[in-house]
Amino acid sequence: MIKRIVTILLVVFSITLTSCVSNVVGLKSHVDTGDGYQFLYPNGWLPIAVSNGPDVVFRDLIQQTENVSVVISPVTGNKTLADLGTPSEVGYKLSKSAIAPPDSGREAELVNAGSRESRSKNYYILEYAVKLPNQQRHNLASVAVSRGKLFTLNISTTEERWPKVKEAFEKVVKSFSVY
Repeated sequence: MIKRIVTILLVVFSITLTSCVSNVVGLKSHVDTGDGYQFLYPNGWLPIAVSNGPDVVFRDLIQQTENVSVVISPVTGNKTLADLGTPSEVGYKLSKSAIAPPDSGREAELVNAGSRESRSKNYYILEYAVKLPNQQRHNLASVAVSRGKLFTLNISTTEERWPKVKEAFEKVVKSFSVY
């Protein structure tokens, strides 16, 4: 009986561990009905408590520098995403104000900027190469405006791991929706 339980536990543990580090990552859903947004995030990622910052943060259990977060900021007036600028303009502003603000020691280059529409809502999809003093990172972001607020989902990894997680991260960014 004990051998059977140990065997089952080992199988479950190995499947769980494999899902955390595999190239094709399964995704879980996070829904925030209070703030009105949702997105998918990789299995094996855990919520992290933060204060005075993002609304929510999840981080990889094994690769702890990989994370996804949502930041909610007020938008003055009754502006739409298009009123804030084109994808490139918003991406540039975001790089200077949030991803690599002055005196942060970071540099961000906007690599790609595009848009998508889902359920009559516009989203900008932004891709960045980020340089830190001792590390190169790759960020993807999805930005939308809803109910007078700017919602920004950002997911980040090291440049070294980017080829392995690119497909899953793109799914996360495209899953982001506000309502």
